[in-house]
Order: sequence, then structure tokens, then C-alpha cells
Amino acid sequence: MLRKITIIAVLLLSIAMMYACSKNEDEVTPEEKKITFSVPANFPAPAYNFEDNKLTNAGFALGRKLFYEARLSADKSVSCGSCHQQFAAFTQLDHKVSHGVNNCQGKRNTPPLFNLAWQKAFFWDGGVKNIETSPLNAITDACEMGTDIETIVAFLKNTAPYPDLFKQAFGSTEINSQLILKSITQFTAVLVSGNSKYDKVMRKEGGISFTANESAGFDLFKQKCTSCHAEPFFTDFSYRSNGLDLVSTDEGRSHITGLASDFGKFRVPTLRNIEYTSPYMHDGRFYSLDEVLEHYNSGVKASANLDAQLKNGIPLSSTEKEQIKAFLKTLTDNEFIKNTLYSES
Repeated sequence: MLRKITIIAVLLLSIAMMYACSKNEDEVTPEEKKITFSVPANFPAPAYNFEDNKLTNAGFALGRKLFYEARLSADKSVSCGSCHQQFAAFTQLDHKVSHGVNNCQGKRNTPPLFNLAWQKAFFWDGGVKNIETSPLNAITDACEMGTDIETIVAFLKNTAPYPDLFKQAFGSTEINSQLILKSITQFTAVLVSGNSKYDKVMRKEGGISFTANESAGFDLFKQKCTSCHAEPFFTDFSYRSNGLDLVSTDEGRSHITGLASDFGKFRVPTLRNIEYTSPYMHDGRFYSLDEVLEHYNSGVKASANLDAQLKNGIPLSSTEKEQIKAFLKTLTDNEFIKNTLYSES
């Protein structure tokens, strides 16, 4: 009898193991797969390393749930994920500026969310220096979520299953602003995009190579664009004026520094996943890469703080534009955009 029970147990274990192994990668939930923070081989060390915010499956899952929780906003209609949509590389597709509670429109384009662990400042003007506190901007902005952290804490304390989720993540049913922000950071800091065709070519993976058009575009890009859009993040994280207007209607970086020399300057955006992150510029004025390239070719205006490297624009022929576009599309990381671990559950 004992032998029969043992055989049955072994068979059941084998079936369970076969089932687990047969699951596709996109069917694995955060609870089943150990969540890790991975640094691509062609990336430098990050600025944020989870040293004081231990990354766990439970913490990540809680952060993801909070990211997609619309009931945290003033009118229960807007979540972080409303403006940061995964299919658009965590920006807001086809919206010039962010759209928040009560259909309120902000004044700046929603930036994409990925590779945040390498940033030392956030938003178009660099007004926040800590990834963990950056969600407070959206939470309190009247045209975004329109609420406050105290209201959110009270809601979570009295709404199932949040007390249990906080206990799983942090060992206690206590809910406070610090734990809310830490859990959201466990989700957002793990959003690493570093597996595009460009990355695979740079790492010499699987014999992958650029096409002739992509290669020509990469050469042009290195000649004309990398002084601002530096590899591997395709931004140098600086603040510059690229001559969109003679006089900017948005003060930009000077709102933070108080310096006239920073008026109309904005953070150089990453070009990674640019195929999915339209519209472009801090105010979302351009809907296509063709418009962007033509701006640099013929539309740069001599604003007072215009970046010196753009004094004569960036002359580009029609062929050169097509080649640069071909290269820019190699920066698309489809695995990141389709990764169900980052999707709303």
C-alpha cells in the first residue's frame, strides 16, 4: 500500500513539473517567476540599486497593482497606467499632453517610463531628484490625479486586499506613504528596456546585424545626433533648448533653477522605443518622426538659449532622413513592450 501511494505521489509530482515547464513565458505571473532587476551587458551601473528597498515578488506585485489603481485619483478615473500605457512604451499614445482627472489637460507631454534606475532627475525640467518620490508629482497635480498621499493612505487602509498585500510585501499591515512609494518604485525601477535590435547588434548576439539602411542611419546618427542623444540610453540627461520657438511659452528648466539661462530648456528625451512614443517634444507638437527630422533640418529657431550645436540646424537630405529613421526603429524593444509581467493583471 505504501509503495502504491509513493508511486502515485511521484506521478503527481511529475505531472506538476511537466505542467510548470510547459507554460509559456508570457503565462508566468509575478508570483511564479522571481522578479529581478537585470542590468543589460551594454549598460553602465544604475544610479538606483534597491539597497534600501529590497526587491521582492510581493513588493513588485503590490507596486504594479497600485500603478494601475484608478481609485487612487480624486475622481476614481485615472491611474499611473492611464497616462503611462505599456503599448506606448509607458507614455500616452496620441495625446499631446497628459490627461488627468475631470478630463483636465496638463501642459507637458507624458514621458515614457523605462530605464528610470539610471536617472538622477525626473520630468522634463528635472524637478525631482529621487525615483521613490517622483510619483508624488502625479498624485498631487490638479490636472493629473488631483489628490494627496494622506487620502490615498486612508483609502488603502480600508480597502481589501491592500492590507494583506502590504503585509505580504513588507511584513506588516501598516500602510504609510513611504511603503506606498517604495512598492511603486519596485515596479517602475524594474522597467528596463535594453533588448532592442540595436542592443543585440552591440552585444553581438545571435549573428544579428543592421541592414544597409540601418547601418548608414547609425553612421549618420553618430555624426549628427549623439552629442545630445548619447548611447546607450540615447540621451545625455542634460537640459537644452532645441529651438522650437523664438520665445518658449513654457519656462522649462528655469522653473526649477530660477536661472534665465535655463529658460525654455528641457531634458533631452531618450530615443529608445521612439517608434511607439509619439507625439514628440515636451508639448507633443510633432506626431511623426518626419516632422521631428524636418524641424532639425529647417525649423530650428534662434531662441535666446538655443543649444550652440543647433545654431545651423542639422541639414538632412531626404535619403539621410530615411536612413536615420531606419536606425531609430532598431531602438524598439518589443519584448519590453509586450512583457505581460508589466501589464495590468
